[in-house]
Amino acid sequence: MAVKQDIDDVTGVETTGHEWDGIKELNKPLPKWWLYVLYATIVWSIGYWIVYPAWPLVSGYTRGVIGYSQRAQVTESVLAAKAAQAGIGNLLAKASLTEIKADPRLLEFALAGGRTAFGDNCAPCHGRGAQGAKGFPNLNDDDWIWGGTADDIQQTISHGIRNGTADARDSAMPRFGLDGALSGAQIADTAEYVLSLSGKSTDQAAVARGKPLFAENCVACHNEDGKGNRELGAPNLADAIWLYGATKADVERSIETGRGGVMPSWVGRLDAATIKKVSIYVHSLGGGQ
Repeated sequence: MAVKQDIDDVTGVETTGHEWDGIKELNKPLPKWWLYVLYATIVWSIGYWIVYPAWPLVSGYTRGVIGYSQRAQVTESVLAAKAAQAGIGNLLAKASLTEIKADPRLLEFALAGGRTAFGDNCAPCHGRGAQGAKGFPNLNDDDWIWGGTADDIQQTISHGIRNGTADARDSAMPRFGLDGALSGAQIADTAEYVLSLSGKSTDQAAVARGKPLFAENCVACHNEDGKGNRELGAPNLADAIWLYGATKADVERSIETGRGGVMPSWVGRLDAATIKKVSIYVHSLGGGQ
């Protein structure tokens, strides 16, 4: 016996027989075009699994019919980019820093590459804008411990500072406090005198006591006027630019421990051309001499 169909009075569409709180579910199939699209995507996905790498295996993955590799594609693109830059890259590798700065095309190439290399290798310490931080020099100003010419900068980048390698820049400030050369009171007076060199002192009596201590222990490297000596890596103490902080406590800590920050050598980590690019870029930041 045929079952009588339940037809919705409002839409005239057959219902499924499901009802909840007086609401009936219409038996209204999806449009044919929608179903055809769904079937097509299923077929497409199966084809994609077959043609391209898709399924992980125990020790690898399915390679697909065409053996496509995104990694190989990227490698090919990188090689193509290197080949396109090979000509100017070779010129830059052979040119001196002076020649690079005199050639607008080489200079533009060096600055662009140097900015990228700086961001990848130097920014973690010196900041994205080379503004530095406590213990890490600001490369935008004109205060250079080891000199700010392009060649000086290249030497510093190449071999670093106090990292134990043969060609690293090296200076060893005595640990006046840790080694017992000066007492706590003497360190405080010396720090007060150092602050007076840039007009930051507030205790003239301490300055008077600190001046002979400075002459006896510090002048050999920092000179009588406190303006330092780049050949020795001795900072200028009279310009109010402080690597480790400008408070009296910061200066006392420097005298007590000698600080002795370390910069890595980039020879062997970066190729010679890249070191030139970074040197040119840092020199261009505004503080190069």
